Amino acid sequence: MKSQNGVTVMFQPEGRKAVVNHGISLLEAARKAGVSITTRCGGKAGCLMCKVKIATEEATALRPPGDIERRKLGTTLEEGVRLACQAAVWSDVTVQVPEDPLKAAVRRKLEAARRGEEDELW
Repeated sequence: MKSQNGVTVMFQPEGRKAVVNHGISLLEAARKAGVSITTRCGGKAGCLMCKVKIATEEATALRPPGDIERRKLGTTLEEGVRLACQAAVWSDVTVQVPEDPLKAAVRRKLEAARRGEEDELW
C-alpha cells in the first residue's frame, strides 16, 4: 500500500482510500477520501464522536496518543480505539469507521422489513 507520494490511509468498511502527507489527522484524511466521520467540536477532542478503530498490529502507523486523547479514551486505547481528530498518520494504515447510529437503525429496520420481522426500535 506504500505510495511514493505520501501515506495511504484505507477506510473500511467503505473501502475508500486517500494518499496524504505524513502527520495529517485521520479526520483530514477521511475528508480527503470522501468518508464521513461525524464531529461536533471541530476536531478539538471535545465531543468524542470521531472514534475509529485501528488494528493492534497497525498502532505504530499513527502518532502515539497525546495526553488529551489518553484522558478521553482511557483503556479503550488498548482496544485500538482512537480519535480521528487527534490521531496523526505516520505510515500506511487501515481504519475501521463505525457505522453512524442513525444509519445503523435505518439499515436494521430495512433488513427486518425484508425478512418480514417486527423491529422493536420503531
